[in-house]
Formats: sequence, C-alpha cells, structure tokens
Amino acid sequence: MGKINKWKIILSAALFAIIGQIIHSIGAFLSMGYYTMPDYLAVWSKLMMPTAGPPPLSFTLYSLLFGFIGGLLFAIVYALLKFSVPGRTIVKKGLIYGFLVFLVGGIPGYLALILLINLPFLLILLWAIESLVINLLGGMVVAALNK
Repeated sequence: MGKINKWKIILSAALFAIIGQIIHSIGAFLSMGYYTMPDYLAVWSKLMMPTAGPPPLSFTLYSLLFGFIGGLLFAIVYALLKFSVPGRTIVKKGLIYGFLVFLVGGIPGYLALILLINLPFLLILLWAIESLVINLLGGMVVAALNK
C-alpha cells in the first residue's frame, strides 16, 4: 500500500477539478447544439438550467466542487494502489491508472446512461471521450504528485 500525503492529495484533487472543468467546457462548446435542442430541455437538471439559457455561476461552482470530490477519490485510490499500477515511468503509470479507472467506472456508466436516459448517442459518446481524456490527464498529474 502506498503512503498518503494529504497535501499532495488535495493539490491533486484541485488540479483534477481544473482539468475536468477545462475539458468539460471545451466539450460543452463543441456540443452546444444538443443542450439547446427543445427535445432534451426537460432532461437537464435545475442546477444546470433553472431557466432557458446558459447555466448560472452556481452551476460552475458545483461543477468545480464535484470535480474536486471526484479528484480526491481518484487521488486517494491512486496513492493506495500506486505500487500495483504497472508502468516504468510516472507518465505511463498515470496513463495506465487513468485508463483503468475509465474502464471500470466510465464505460459501464456510459453504457447504463445509453439504456436509461433519452439523450443522443453522439452526446453520450462525447461525454465518454471527455471522461477518458480527464482520467488520462488526471492520472498523469496524480501520479507525478504522488510518486
């Protein structure tokens, strides 16, 4: 088991949240057409769209908070398992860890989303790609900070 340095975990979580916010913002820009389609307006949460139009500032703050919580979990699990993650370099270890997290959490989650929520397949695919990119970049950052 790896040793956990709480300050490195907190920094890792903050950077993970920032990476996630940037990637999700780019993804939202690329897929904005889906968010404004009348067929799907009822799907979006009241936090994201309390009224028609762009999300309020509170949505961004919640997104950062939730990204930070996800980053904490991501970093803590890495710190506990880092000696079990294959790879000779920190970059490879981070990429492998991020990919493994995506395989275990991302793919099953997005497959369930396809089954349960009436959203366009291409939007869900874009979200899955965003998640993969966040996990890969986040994995490298977490691995570098938690050697």
